[in-house]
Amino acid sequence: MRHAKHTFKIGRTSAHRRCMIANMLKSLIEHGKIETTIVKAKELRRHADRMITLAKKNTLATRRRAIADLMVCFNTLTTKEVRDAKNGKTKESFNGDRQVIGKLFGELSQRFATRNGGYTRIVRLGQRTGDDAPTCLIEFV
Repeated sequence: MRHAKHTFKIGRTSAHRRCMIANMLKSLIEHGKIETTIVKAKELRRHADRMITLAKKNTLATRRRAIADLMVCFNTLTTKEVRDAKNGKTKESFNGDRQVIGKLFGELSQRFATRNGGYTRIVRLGQRTGDDAPTCLIEFV
């Protein structure tokens, strides 16, 4: 019997689901809100709340776990890019994934430091034209 076994399949392979959730999480952290279908938003909310909880602990282990869950790709920097980044000349040396981790453990962890859960909200928007899928806006509170 499958009692209390929560799975989110929606017709995708497990690798596709994991990559999709990681990409949606990165976009949510970067932009603060995204528009998606209701089914995806409900699953994304579970993962986003866990990421904020990890960020509030702010240990090396939680950073590594967040990096693994978000599937962060750290591109190696050239020596010139490292020098520019240390001097603060440009932020373009870092790819977006590095900035997402910085924002998660910096700005968002401080923003929700006193809150005990419920970091996201889902606002229903209506049906999408084309396939008539129910859409919503998921955002941080």
